Amino acid sequence: MPDQPILTREADLAALEARVERDLALIDYPSRSWVPPRAVAGEPVLDVAIVGGGQGGVATAFGLLREKIGNIAVFDRAPDGLEGPWVTFARMLTLRTPKHVTGPDLGVPSLTPRSWYEAAHGAEAWDRLGKIARQDWQAYLGWFRRVLDLPVRNDTAVTDIAPAGDLLRLTLEGPDGTRSQLARKVVLATGIDGSGAWHIPAFIAQAVPADRHAHTSGRIDFDALRGRRIGVLGAGASAFDNAATALEAGAASVTLCLRRTDLPRINPYRWMENGGFLGHFAALPDLDRWRFMKRVFDLNQPPPQDTYWRCRRHAGFALRMGCPWTGARMDGEEIVIDTPDGALRFDYLIVGTGFRVDLTLRPELRHFAHDIALWRDRFAPPEAEADALLGSHPYLGDAFQFVERVPGANPALRHLHNFTFGATPSMGLSGASISGMRYGVARLVSGLSRALFLDDAQAHLDSLRGYDTPELTSLDPPPQDEREAAPNGA
Repeated sequence: MPDQPILTREADLAALEARVERDLALIDYPSRSWVPPRAVAGEPVLDVAIVGGGQGGVATAFGLLREKIGNIAVFDRAPDGLEGPWVTFARMLTLRTPKHVTGPDLGVPSLTPRSWYEAAHGAEAWDRLGKIARQDWQAYLGWFRRVLDLPVRNDTAVTDIAPAGDLLRLTLEGPDGTRSQLARKVVLATGIDGSGAWHIPAFIAQAVPADRHAHTSGRIDFDALRGRRIGVLGAGASAFDNAATALEAGAASVTLCLRRTDLPRINPYRWMENGGFLGHFAALPDLDRWRFMKRVFDLNQPPPQDTYWRCRRHAGFALRMGCPWTGARMDGEEIVIDTPDGALRFDYLIVGTGFRVDLTLRPELRHFAHDIALWRDRFAPPEAEADALLGSHPYLGDAFQFVERVPGANPALRHLHNFTFGATPSMGLSGASISGMRYGVARLVSGLSRALFLDDAQAHLDSLRGYDTPELTSLDPPPQDEREAAPNGA
């Protein structure tokens, strides 16, 4: 019967969710909350507020709940849990990550992507699978959030974070207007651009009308590009993804230009996916971390082979290496791009120039950005190993927390944890990476838990001193039924 596979899948998913419930019950130790509740003038205070409800945000929420830190909330600007980057501006066909890499599950087998995929599509489908489709990854994250009943508040943007004594006050914008929320700790799980902003070179933004160009992270009506000549700038995988999407939508031609004279071939992220690096990179001295990351940044990340072929199979695709764009102007309805090889003419531009790492571009950090230590503030590499991009990244503490550029200038920074791609030079693969999530979340959650306990050490000591629940309740001989139940009748 045609309905049977659907019914089977529903039954398999229901069985998996029962396994999840059972697995979590089996590891439910300790089994009680331990963070003392706090309020200020009757206003409740969250122990942890998480900004961003994507994979890093929901995984962090799960990690905190496992540690019995339940007074938390996840704020996400998306209107629902189904509108993450995987189904908006991510335009690859599949994840770039190998299918066996685990992530938000934090080591619970029934919560792994494989467990969900086999329940949703069948074990044989998993065996045949090369890499997980991005739509399936989004569906997995939605299921993960639902089955764990995570406290995500959608359609809620965090527009400001300000010091409030020894707390942080968040300004929230949502359907009901503007409100504020106090929190002891804040985790910024705001994705790839969470330590800056997506970048379009000024010479393009100023010369080309806004409806004639877009960043690869933007919303693009690819159907409207049918029959058009498209220029794409960038050597990264997202540039190739967008080029392929435009060609598949019927673009007349796509010319992809890059400054480099050859494409990157080696993907350092595959090397980085080993337990030693993922677990312990953050413990290295500054010089070693710098050298690791300089090598990674110098290699860059190539487009996957299947992504490259996805473009090359189209006759209308042209790749121009060693062809930087040096200027832009309009000639009637045509976009003219200047290059060392002469002018190129297009109808639409897609710009894959990545993002700028600049905390002053984050409006929610306006009270902190100028006081945050960057790598260039804390470390001076050997002259031959200088790198301005690396130096612009935030220099983080051992649990992803910002540190002060000038000690004492902004003590509340210790309550702000940067779980974004900008954490990479300090922490390795962690915040915005599926590959590093399991290790990064564990480090983040451990640091948050430690800080909450240490900040409340006196309250816990007072609790211990006042603890008077007796374990031994009687000095009389045991009742007859207890004597008979004792081993050997003792």
